[in-house]
Amino acid sequence: MADLRKIIIDDQEIEVEGAMTLIQACEEAGVEIPRFCYHERLSIAGNCRMCLVEVVGGPPKPAASCAMQVKDLRPGPEGQPPVVKTNSPMVKKAREGVMEFLLINHPLDCPICDQGGECDLQDQAMAYGVDFSRYREPKRATEDLDLGPLVETHMTRCISCTRCVRFTTEVAGVHVMGQTGRGEDAEITTYLGEIIDSNLQGNIIDLCPVGALVSKPYAFTARPWELTKTETIDVMDALGSSIRVDCKGREVMRILPRNHDGTNEEWISDKTRFVWDGLRRQRLDRPYIRENGKLRVATWGEALGKVAEAIKGAKKLTGLVGDLAPVEAVYALNGVIEGQGGTVECRTDKARLPAGNRSAYVGNVAVEDLDTAKNFILIGTDPSLEAPVLNARIRKAWINGADVTVVGPKVDLTYDYTHAGTDRAALDSLKVSEDAIVIVGQGALQEADGEAVLGAAQALTGRMLVLHTAAARVGALDVGAVTEGGLDAAIDGADVIYNLGADEVEIADGPFVIYQGSHGDRGAHRADVILPGAAYTEEQGLFVNTEGRPQLALRAGFAPGEAKENWAILRALSGELGATLPYDSMAQLRQALVKDVPHLKKIDRVPENDWQPLPKAKLGKADFRLAIKDFYLTNPIARSSELMAELSANAKARANQPLAAE
Repeated sequence: MADLRKIIIDDQEIEVEGAMTLIQACEEAGVEIPRFCYHERLSIAGNCRMCLVEVVGGPPKPAASCAMQVKDLRPGPEGQPPVVKTNSPMVKKAREGVMEFLLINHPLDCPICDQGGECDLQDQAMAYGVDFSRYREPKRATEDLDLGPLVETHMTRCISCTRCVRFTTEVAGVHVMGQTGRGEDAEITTYLGEIIDSNLQGNIIDLCPVGALVSKPYAFTARPWELTKTETIDVMDALGSSIRVDCKGREVMRILPRNHDGTNEEWISDKTRFVWDGLRRQRLDRPYIRENGKLRVATWGEALGKVAEAIKGAKKLTGLVGDLAPVEAVYALNGVIEGQGGTVECRTDKARLPAGNRSAYVGNVAVEDLDTAKNFILIGTDPSLEAPVLNARIRKAWINGADVTVVGPKVDLTYDYTHAGTDRAALDSLKVSEDAIVIVGQGALQEADGEAVLGAAQALTGRMLVLHTAAARVGALDVGAVTEGGLDAAIDGADVIYNLGADEVEIADGPFVIYQGSHGDRGAHRADVILPGAAYTEEQGLFVNTEGRPQLALRAGFAPGEAKENWAILRALSGELGATLPYDSMAQLRQALVKDVPHLKKIDRVPENDWQPLPKAKLGKADFRLAIKDFYLTNPIARSSELMAELSANAKARANQPLAAE
């Protein structure tokens, strides 16, 4: 039973749980309390004192509302509910005093500070501060930190709220930031000037309430009021984080997280946040045809005519689905290729995922369930690379007492785990509790016995999550983009291959290859005809994340040059083939799509999957491998990004650093 208490906040009586802090109770009552150090996803520091309120009948001084719980309040003399005031003269004077102290050493660089326009300190100084300063002494200055190519620091502006310290320690799991010194010598710094070695470090930019930590790639390129903001979905991994894409004109200037308790809470990985410079480089903006070994620019009519001619003359036609394709494009590709007697394959990494059994290729566990789990079994996966934000949720459960067991290579997961072994025999001999959540990585499923591994994982507890590495994979499996026998069977003997953005596949010489995609990556190098498509920020599209949740990505900008939306290219091609697809708009396509796959209309809801265990089969003897070797270079957009290339090189250099002898 919840311990409910009555409390009066600014003459309004509400009932809240006793364990709530006053700042949370005030939020429940719709009263805004200013704060700098308090953050609902971090531990309570209680050191900025901006959230002061008056507790009637308590000590004759204001109380920090972030650090006092409702159950600690005393009732009135006749048992009346405790009374809290948030706008009394005592509170107003206290907040003005705190703000004056905070601004004593804060530099006067509002006109040029990159946080201008979205700065908590600026907003709260206007709302709760005084319009003059009594401080005449010189201001304190500190040296800036070098945190690497992502986070730019201006430590003179720091107000020691310690949000960055708490985030890196608690959520990211790297213990390199802290506060040294006392009094006016106190400053936030990193241990021996180290770089923060984490895939989540960009989140400290959002957490910083002043301009002390800002985005280095975005700094001084735009002001917030110049940007067009679009709420959409991330495709850099299969978690489907909620993001906001900010554009200036047609260029993406930055990517920020949105709060979504079901997937990413309010964090995103560094690849998601900083990959946007890859959207500008190496773009395919015109159709090309290869003649005499060289690509030449062509018109759309020419290119589609050439593709139609090749497809009509094909003896064996195959379609391949890349990792970033929206469900609508995969559905349209299915319609075109199967209409011509071919087959489509989406499991381009050779993962043995059984089509038609959603409980086997998705599982039956929601990402939100990870927070409260008490046992985890990780099989052939490194979630810190495959889905860093999901890894942070497992870490949260570990902090709350969960046990983690790993079967596969030893990796740094930012939390302690029991290593059960690296091979199939270790999986076979596992003894697990019934409430354990099994997380199966794609690396565990890419060998010949992948389906047997999946069956063994299902047999462990009946609670399983398949951790995908490709944002497009679950949606493509949902619409049936699979060939009997997998990738090898699909490519083997094919004389025409339609490649929808699959840049991780090696296609041998021989087949005629049509490549439809956004970047001039490996797929385009091998192509005989190139059809330029839109990237994920340039078209509307459905994606289904690793837990099976359909999500809607919206268009933030337009594709460059003559590039078109992916479904529209396939619709135009179907007309050239004389087998026109039965829809002329995205709305009509979606109607046909949800008629065939009804659960795709349940946007942002996790459908329940019927639990269908795979038959037990003999496991092989091999060690488990991991699906991702380089976190920063997993897809064509990331490989086009200069920043991702720099981060990848830095990570390799750190891994190869010689260790000093103990």
